[in-house]
Amino acid sequence: MIFKRLQEDIRAFMVRDPAAKSRLEVFVCYPGLHAILFHRFSRMLWRNRWFLLGRIISQIGRLLTAIEIHPGAKTGARFVIDHGAGVVIGETSVIGNDVTIYHGVTLGGIAPAVDSASQVDVKRHPTLEDNVIVGSGAQILGNIIIGDGARVGSNAVVTHDVPAGTTAVGIPARVVMPQNKSKPKQFEAYGQPIDGSPDPVLRTIEDLRSQVTQLMEQVAELTAKQESNTEEEPAESKTPAATGRS
Repeated sequence: MIFKRLQEDIRAFMVRDPAAKSRLEVFVCYPGLHAILFHRFSRMLWRNRWFLLGRIISQIGRLLTAIEIHPGAKTGARFVIDHGAGVVIGETSVIGNDVTIYHGVTLGGIAPAVDSASQVDVKRHPTLEDNVIVGSGAQILGNIIIGDGARVGSNAVVTHDVPAGTTAVGIPARVVMPQNKSKPKQFEAYGQPIDGSPDPVLRTIEDLRSQVTQLMEQVAELTAKQESNTEEEPAESKTPAATGRS
């Protein structure tokens, strides 16, 4: 079972990292994989109430990989941490299957209450459902849910739920683009759309620019028609008077 899961992990890194040249390279050289292996060991100790030993193993993993995953956090299958330096995953975080996160990501808790004891055994960190991609430097804070297949852009600060299949960017993060449901699910390296389309924010700006251009053209057409009608009205008004004098 352990070796089967390890093989799945290595295969996931091979699929999602274009720089990976061999399985041996992934196993020996990838700190993201090492951090996950350390976490599974510390998590096993934590679940058996060896809390201090679990934290010690977690800290050793942190020193060796620059990735901090609390032993209390739950991680799913084929979890990939690409590059990894500076990643912090809090105690009550829950991560689903086939999730990918990049360096500098924080899955953090909400600000502590006045009575810190009220935070004990309370879900205060995010839940990432299956197939989520989180860009480098993103901060996902609080007991929120990032839905299945959602993407979080680089350096975004997310404090509210992100619906499944959407993309959230910015500070504070906002949903800017729904995912194209007609396409088959496959990994999108670095969270970039498979069709090569631009960044979601740029796409939104371009859409707004296109709409403004169309509105301006329509206004110009209406203005031209109005001017044409104004010029025709005096000629039509003179026709009855001329007829009366003849």
